[in-house]
Amino acid sequence: MAQPSASPSASERRQSVRSGVAWEGVRRLLEHRGDAEGRPARIVDVGGGTGGFAVPLAELGHAVRVIDPSPDALAALDRRARERGVADRVTGQQGDLSDLPHLVDEADLADLVLCHGVLEMVDDAAASVASIAGVLRPGGHLSLLVAQRHAAVVARAMAGHFQAARELLDDGGSSAGQPGRGGHRFTHDEVVELLATAGLRPESVHAVRVFADLVPGSLLDLEPGATAALLELEQAVATRPEYLPLAAQLHVIARR
Repeated sequence: MAQPSASPSASERRQSVRSGVAWEGVRRLLEHRGDAEGRPARIVDVGGGTGGFAVPLAELGHAVRVIDPSPDALAALDRRARERGVADRVTGQQGDLSDLPHLVDEADLADLVLCHGVLEMVDDAAASVASIAGVLRPGGHLSLLVAQRHAAVVARAMAGHFQAARELLDDGGSSAGQPGRGGHRFTHDEVVELLATAGLRPESVHAVRVFADLVPGSLLDLEPGATAALLELEQAVATRPEYLPLAAQLHVIARR
């Protein structure tokens, strides 16, 4: 994401690796869009919390509306935006995916909707994606980041949780259509089908956190240059389809 201050903390270094591929995809999308349209984008960040993406996007000149169910997160978002000098370009509203059609009207349709780490926890993923499509202007984009099933199965098995791995393998973490305690995990084909049903066309699919969750945090904390090297490796494999099943998350950019 946006570069932190001169001496980032250990947690900031780890987060830069975890979010770096998705951030770069969003940044490039907006950069190309800006070349074509020449105006700041109207962005809706569903579940954007304290502004990890929203504030850096506002720093790029875009107007960002964060919709999140947590009042505490929205208060932290406001503080963060003020500290970074972008409070005039960041607004927060309490709500969730189900409230989206009521919070965004036809006069204020979004150029871009971010839905990162949210779809896993909803009861009806298809209805949620349809709601997102409904608040995008024609030609607008969705940045969707979801937990990916195959890597989660492997992670549970490696941790010795064999029954949990088998259950996740069979139903994606859901029971009777409801998300389980850890949320639903999606395959690439499931995501593509959800988007197509809502009238959205995937333009890119990136593997996210192929290695980041496997590397000990102590290595990033102690080894000079390790964070940058790991991020470079993540970016190098992000577009290689053979690595998609190994990724903890899938980042899909789709167009309406």
